[in-house]
Amino acid sequence: MQKYILKSLLIISDIIWMITVFYIVFYIRQNLNIETLPEFSSIALKDFSFVIFIILLLFYYEKIYDFRFDFWQDTLKIFKSLVISFLIVFSILALTKTNLEFSRLFIILYFIIAFITFPFFKRFIKSVLFRFDYFKEKVLIIGKESEKKIFEKELKENWYLGSIYSNEDFDKVIILSEGFSIQELSNLIEVYLEKVSEIFIVPYLKDINFIHSNILEYSNVRLNTIQVQNKLLIKKNLIIKNLIDKIISLIILPFFILLHIFIFVLIKLDSKGSVFFKQKRLGKDGKIFEVYKYRTMYKDGDKLLKKYLQLNPYEIEHYKKFHKYQNDPRVTKVGKFLRTTSLDELPQIINVLKGEMNFVGPRPYMIDEEKKLGEHKELILKVKPGITGLWQVSGRNELEFKQRIELEMWYIKNWSIWADLVILMKTIKVVLKKTGAK
Repeated sequence: MQKYILKSLLIISDIIWMITVFYIVFYIRQNLNIETLPEFSSIALKDFSFVIFIILLLFYYEKIYDFRFDFWQDTLKIFKSLVISFLIVFSILALTKTNLEFSRLFIILYFIIAFITFPFFKRFIKSVLFRFDYFKEKVLIIGKESEKKIFEKELKENWYLGSIYSNEDFDKVIILSEGFSIQELSNLIEVYLEKVSEIFIVPYLKDINFIHSNILEYSNVRLNTIQVQNKLLIKKNLIIKNLIDKIISLIILPFFILLHIFIFVLIKLDSKGSVFFKQKRLGKDGKIFEVYKYRTMYKDGDKLLKKYLQLNPYEIEHYKKFHKYQNDPRVTKVGKFLRTTSLDELPQIINVLKGEMNFVGPRPYMIDEEKKLGEHKELILKVKPGITGLWQVSGRNELEFKQRIELEMWYIKNWSIWADLVILMKTIKVVLKKTGAK
């Protein structure tokens, strides 16, 4: 009953918001007094209702009301539904030759505002509904204790899911397949399918994002095959990624120039030395290139560090583990600000324009770190490094070197345009919160 009430409330709230957006756009369009625009002929909500119905139908098709998706997956499905709805609406108007009766600008504005506001509206509605324990889904997690803790933490911290861990009364079961034999896994599924209507299984292969995979069915032998691709080694994907990066670089270049002038003055006033710091790093196919950064250290930094390490030998072990010092004496006052805000990496836009880096990708590793990449070196160095990446939005300097490598590998194997967009959005959040910054 709880599931159906929640579903109904979400559908009703979405309809209400779509109607609200209609009246917002109606007000905007009615008050747009631009001579070059055609005269706006008033439109009634009942005449526009077919648009709302199409959007709702697409939401339903994307199973937005059936599953408790993570915020980013939910947002992707909303965007996908709105884009397809937009195309369907204009196709219907063109085919029925009623496009002249509808304001095309009105429809375009409607979808733009819906596109911008719907994820935030969804977030607001769920934050209200999931305050009530009645709407929280009770989840039983079965698996290795270490793996269970990861999922329990996610359910606790990710309120958007509206789920809580429960080992007694439960609505859903998640089985972590690692550590179970095929027979044990089969038995568990059979046992719990008698108690609940749905079971979710976490695959043993954790470094593959199966959401992007195609499943082929061989009905004669009752077997399936799951397609696995190395996303960033597909030529088409690389062309798209590089093209998007170039476009973003050119868009933000004027803002970069203005900000650069301000930072230039700050660095010059703070300490002696050049504004830029150039360092040789490992690029695509292991080619060495110079990465650009703002200088954040004193000119005689090496002497300061040597003296500091003699007094604080524990920092040597910390560096071996994290490849960062806890308190680096070489860093200037302005340099500390640039590092905590990640503005020191802003000049890497130049590297992107030169084709040496991407906005999102693996970390540009130092030359002396090549051996530490181990067996993963070939794959990591097959792609361009990035200004930001998955490791930077997953803990940054709080992560050990080994954990960073694991995240780099996951990113390369499971790349998507949407993943890059999510990482860029999360980077902004991480930078503002100064998470793991040093």
